Amino acid sequence: MGELALIEGIRSGWAAQARGVALGIGDDCAILRPPRGHEILVTTDFTLEGRHFRRDWHPAESVGHRALARGLSDLAAMGARPLAAFLSLALPAEQLATRSGRAWVERFFAGLRALAELHHVSLAGGDTAQAPGEQILADIVLVGTAPAGRALRRSTAHAGDALYVTGQLGGAAAELAAMQVRAEQARAAESKSGASSLPRSLRKGWESSPELLAAHPQMFPQPRLAVGQTLLRRRLASSAIDLSDGLSTDLAHLCQESGVGAEVNASALPIHPLAAQSSEEQALKRALNGGEDYELLFAAPSAVRVPRSIAGVRVTRIGTLLREKTILLVDSAGRRTPLKPGGWEHFAVKNSPRRS
Repeated sequence: MGELALIEGIRSGWAAQARGVALGIGDDCAILRPPRGHEILVTTDFTLEGRHFRRDWHPAESVGHRALARGLSDLAAMGARPLAAFLSLALPAEQLATRSGRAWVERFFAGLRALAELHHVSLAGGDTAQAPGEQILADIVLVGTAPAGRALRRSTAHAGDALYVTGQLGGAAAELAAMQVRAEQARAAESKSGASSLPRSLRKGWESSPELLAAHPQMFPQPRLAVGQTLLRRRLASSAIDLSDGLSTDLAHLCQESGVGAEVNASALPIHPLAAQSSEEQALKRALNGGEDYELLFAAPSAVRVPRSIAGVRVTRIGTLLREKTILLVDSAGRRTPLKPGGWEHFAVKNSPRRS
């Protein structure tokens, strides 16, 4: 399989262009048609083998799903609707030369396409190239729209606003820790059988079972697009950010941009069942610093009544924004201690080796 065959295979796997894409794969440029009165929002994310995924840990479907989910989560944080996706994919020279290599690429696109279809996102273009080494590199660009001047931002929160999170925290970190423990056993089993590392139950019907996907937050994170759009449409939130780097770190980002501090109640944090299986201390650490939960952290004026559930997703109040520019964690006894950013930080030496 050469590059032209690869491109044609990608193109043929997608349905007719989605609303808002006037011209997609096939020309030098795509043509987008945003709704009248809306602004364009653009986000981009790398997915790098050895940094964001491992082929011996993450099945190809998961890698494709995660590549798209990361960008969709950014759009969700700003209340945007997806318009189109663009994927640049660099593959090792031998990837398309073997049946197993071609199967991996097909499964990668199956995972990406399943999530795209769920959220009505069209793949409108991109690029393919031979990777300079033996690792797979993917860069995805997501384009979305939001009513002009209305997109949610990190910089518009105020002291006195209440702090909320969607879903549950710490699940991705807990699942990753379990994957690390199983890594050597899984690698040995794969080398003998050639089977995917994807659990059998997931291989059977992962693309159509939201309940099943929710049990695998590391492999199949679910972007909260409907929640973000509801927050914007109903004017519930004053500010928002997605939780990709960990609550402690992303909260620090929001506070810095808005010029406020915060107080977080440890006992209020919604702990994912996978994280809750460990000690209380470890569970709290994973909820605060684990990252890759892709939930939304948002602020809302104290006078706004925020529902306990939005678009079927649990919403939990976890604290309050402060005038003083400090971030505090309050334990069950009422003791206040500084909450320092403990999640992911790009280019930091402490991050090596990178969590997947």
